[in-house]
Amino acid sequence: MKFVIQRVTECSVTVDGKVIGAIGKGFLVLIGAGREDTRANADALVKKMIGLRIFEDANGKTNLSLKDVDGSLLLVSQFTLYANCKKGNRPSFIEAGEPEMAEELYNYVIEECRKQVPVVETGSFGADMKVALVNDGPFTIILEN
Repeated sequence: MKFVIQRVTECSVTVDGKVIGAIGKGFLVLIGAGREDTRANADALVKKMIGLRIFEDANGKTNLSLKDVDGSLLLVSQFTLYANCKKGNRPSFIEAGEPEMAEELYNYVIEECRKQVPVVETGSFGADMKVALVNDGPFTIILEN
């Protein structure tokens, strides 16, 4: 799995002109599932993400976690994280998980995050989404296993 985590002051996702998810301070997380990924992979990334200390404390050091700052999550599925551009100019997506499996893992990640974070908003799996964000820093972390 791959998570692209962006520390944000605000973000939203829109489908067909309607905002379906929005948060203030927290993480926008783009989530991709690979062909061999399992719930164990998802568990490891969720644990790492929730524990990341990338918010600034009173001394300006990145020492606070999502929970410490009452942050929220906006989780958005994005199979294109598995784009392979090694040959030619047209990306290959053969490393991405099949849609049914990827959707199951995406929904599993949402469920696990909701057990630990009070506000979890989502995109819509497989939809044409428009994502707007204000990246705080900018600060972007890539987690994968």
